[in-house]
Amino acid sequence: MASGGIHHIDLNVSDVAASACVYGPFLEFLGYRMVRDEADSCEWDLMPTADMPHGASIGIKACSETDRSHSHRRYAPGLHHLAWRADSQEQVDQWHKRLIEIGITVLDAPAHYPDYSGDYYAVFFEDPDGMKLELVHAPGWI
Repeated sequence: MASGGIHHIDLNVSDVAASACVYGPFLEFLGYRMVRDEADSCEWDLMPTADMPHGASIGIKACSETDRSHSHRRYAPGLHHLAWRADSQEQVDQWHKRLIEIGITVLDAPAHYPDYSGDYYAVFFEDPDGMKLELVHAPGWI
């Protein structure tokens, strides 16, 4: 086993059904498959391949009733955003087109971000709780 890679991420959400409408299409676009679909939680797994010997899992879970009034605050202590790798700039553009088609909030349309690295190309969007998400193609950076 290789150490250091992400094994899984679980996110608390205020509305599982609404969040699944963002995470489902996005993760399935990237090759994840849904392995759990319940009223209070969903999970998608990216299975290992020859190119990627270790998979990953993303889960969403309903937060408690008392915590639903707290929305995500991107600049407060905690998680700022999550970013996934794209195979190409074209894949970033395809996802942006799909974002618009299915009505997911786009924060920043696809663009180059040379301040991050010379070939950094990304689209930024958000989930129903305001969590910033990103699809990035940056072959010259990690």
